Amino acid sequence: MATSPISPAGGSVNSPADPTKKPKDLKDLDINQFLQLMIAELTNQDPLNPMDNNELVQQIGSIREIAATDKLSTSLELVQSGQSLTTASSLIGRSIKALTDDNENIEGLVERVTIDVDENDNSKRTYRVHVDGQDIDLRNVREVLPAA
Repeated sequence: MATSPISPAGGSVNSPADPTKKPKDLKDLDINQFLQLMIAELTNQDPLNPMDNNELVQQIGSIREIAATDKLSTSLELVQSGQSLTTASSLIGRSIKALTDDNENIEGLVERVTIDVDENDNSKRTYRVHVDGQDIDLRNVREVLPAA
């Protein structure tokens, strides 16, 4: 069975989906690059020595398993994102104790909530609560105080 060529750095010799982001190692392949590599392997196999049916079924099963895992991961990220937003917004008007980004203790009333989105990866979000003019990562909230 023939395989598609791999560069010494581990990336596919064929152009990846995003030419500006080449993986440095096989473990750094994203799902689309991996699937392109598997499809290239299937289409470039030796016609005189094709892959047997069992191997083909195993590879197709692997593709489906990877796609299902990717879909599950995406769904879980969406659930986590929604839960973080719900948690952060429920703190508006509540008194909290937390740590600032400089590891200083702060206590006060949550005025509002913002979401910082990573410019390079829209799926990476940081939920921040605002207390006394400072924005604090939701993960740094240490205590929610009872209403006075």
